[in-house]
Amino acid sequence: MAVVNRTPDSFSDHGANFALDDAVASALRAAELGADWVDVGGVPFGRGPAVSVAEEIDRVVPVVAAIAGSDAGVVISVDTNSAAVAEAAIAAGAAVINDTSGLGDPLMAGVVAGSDAHVVITHSVGPPRVEKPAAHFDDVVGEVRAFLLERIARAEEAGVPRERIIIDPGHDLDKNTLHSLELTRRLPELASLEYPLLVAVSNKDFIGESIDRPQGERQAGSLAAMTACILGGARIVRMHDIAETVDAVRMTEAILGWRPPVRLEHNTHPTHNV
Repeated sequence: MAVVNRTPDSFSDHGANFALDDAVASALRAAELGADWVDVGGVPFGRGPAVSVAEEIDRVVPVVAAIAGSDAGVVISVDTNSAAVAEAAIAAGAAVINDTSGLGDPLMAGVVAGSDAHVVITHSVGPPRVEKPAAHFDDVVGEVRAFLLERIARAEEAGVPRERIIIDPGHDLDKNTLHSLELTRRLPELASLEYPLLVAVSNKDFIGESIDRPQGERQAGSLAAMTACILGGARIVRMHDIAETVDAVRMTEAILGWRPPVRLEHNTHPTHNV
């Protein structure tokens, strides 16, 4: 899953895709490089000024419509916590709503249920975009698991079928580095819920703090964390550096026996003595 943030304050691209043409070009380029999904966002999760629903719709819907009208052939998801934005995005061609609030909007489950879209239910604590107390969990994996189960039940009660639900433990979302590392180590406990498991680890602060690298120098750490998550049961990875990610994912799949090598030549021919 490639990331296209049409925001002026993205933590990763610092507004590089804020212009509509740049956002669309970035999405289409990601598809060319091998991304299967493109995740379009109009409001970052972290602290910052409020963005109105109308403004968020103006940011994401034209990007969704442009991708849907192209021949890119990618799944289009929209990163939003707003049911109204989700509804507009689905109408424009989005097939997945990536909700980092975990159905915090009481109308979100109904919007998804009334469509054909899938939903990503992500663990976080409280509303996005606001200052929060220091992260604390007695058992981060147990509490994330309980939250996801409760929100899954909420979605299913609203009419979202099980096969359209994806879960995300929310690395770094209202969690400190030790919490995110523990989630990664114990990811099989969440994979055991038997819903498709998405992880968003790319360029996160838990990587920077673990290996002492600033933003812009976390690619190797991001790929290592992603690979560990795949081995732990993740099946969708939300990443920024698409070409490198595709290579790392394909290699991991080959090691696990899920994908045959593209070529088989090394030591496959008889050796002749001269």
